Amino acid sequence: MTQLTVPTPRGVGRGIAATAALLALALAGTQGAAAAARAPSVIPQARDARTVSVNDNGELKRTHASGDIIDEAGKISGTLPGTATVRLNVGPETITASFTIEVHGGGSIVGTGRAKIGSDNRYTSFAGTLSVTGGTGRYAHARGEGKLYGAIERVSDKLTVQTRKGTLHY
Repeated sequence: MTQLTVPTPRGVGRGIAATAALLALALAGTQGAAAAARAPSVIPQARDARTVSVNDNGELKRTHASGDIIDEAGKISGTLPGTATVRLNVGPETITASFTIEVHGGGSIVGTGRAKIGSDNRYTSFAGTLSVTGGTGRYAHARGEGKLYGAIERVSDKLTVQTRKGTLHY
């Protein structure tokens, strides 16, 4: 399961919102509630944050490997179909990763992950956490964290990744 969250909607700067709130309080205190109600709004309209429940599968193949570093690329299917590139650093007990998902229809999602190796033989399984740190286009302000699951087939370094019942806010 992957839970990706963004605490605030895009489009409203915190400083502008705080200044407008203080201005409204000052108007209410000095001129009364009627004057505050008549004051023009100085807060720009925020774009509603979107929330998407994510259930995706990725089947990626090695594009390059050097020592403990493995680069993977392939298709993602499910809620956010597209293509993904992943750079894995496979250590003795943990795997760290950075990823980019190019979503069909425009935009990308970027982030990092860290997972503990569950088994280390021909099929190296792992489970851990991921963080979405941003993106481009409509996902430019995506943020969050979640759970990461997968396996690497060590002969070909084929990577299988799954997210289930995840939530992405952007």
